[in-house]
Amino acid sequence: MRSRTQQTGFTLLEILVVLIIVGLLASLAVFTMGGSSQQRQLTNEVRDLYLLMQTASEQAVVNNLELGLLVEPDSYQFVAYQDQTGDWKASGERLFRERTLPEWLVVTEFIENDAPRLASAEDELRPDVVFFSSGETTPFELEFTIGKSSDYMHVLASDGVSPLEWRQPGDEEAEP
Repeated sequence: MRSRTQQTGFTLLEILVVLIIVGLLASLAVFTMGGSSQQRQLTNEVRDLYLLMQTASEQAVVNNLELGLLVEPDSYQFVAYQDQTGDWKASGERLFRERTLPEWLVVTEFIENDAPRLASAEDELRPDVVFFSSGETTPFELEFTIGKSSDYMHVLASDGVSPLEWRQPGDEEAEP
């Protein structure tokens, strides 16, 4: 008679338990990566706009013209003031073309209402932020979040005289 003291291999139940655990870990990893990919995309979108705004500010000074930023809920575009006609027109430069924002990205604007602006016959192209040829801008603050109630927030701001400021999540805690 042989005894069954030496068993090798795994039972079906043990294999199923391991597969369930691996599946749960994989789904948790995918769920976690999904949120961080939106955060990465938000950071990239804000960085792109920040760099474009810096470039627009420099171009306004160098070329002695007024450029503006028109922010819509789902897009933004740069416009240029036409001295001859007194109107704002979409900038002809490819760099300043209209750009679409992801549908989950929410932009909240805080624009100083009594700040000087150049009036336009076409009010639909009147920019929210103006980059003046003097190097000044309209005082503003733009908040970018994922959805309406997200704590993960990027802020682009200027008091009108100081350089453009980009506050990223976690910057507030670093300040004393």
